[in-house]
Amino acid sequence: MRIDKFLKVSRLIKRRTVAKDVSDQGRVWINGRDAKASTHVKVGDELSIQFGQKKVTIRVEVLTESTRKEDAAQMYTLIKEEAFQSE
Repeated sequence: MRIDKFLKVSRLIKRRTVAKDVSDQGRVWINGRDAKASTHVKVGDELSIQFGQKKVTIRVEVLTESTRKEDAAQMYTLIKEEAFQSE
């Protein structure tokens, strides 16, 4: 599954176009490497996503083409969440 679709289906990012833009801006990493929107994700991969002043790291648990809102959080496990300090 493409990274932009995973981010949308898992509800980490609401819209696929926004997920594509975030990926193409270099704010998403898979297993420590830069990920473009077309990069494929596998179960067990570790994703890091930078949201403004916050960086979230998750592990992919399940890949499904679509999911209900209630089940979306089961697609990943939160590993860490860190906030950047502004100067």
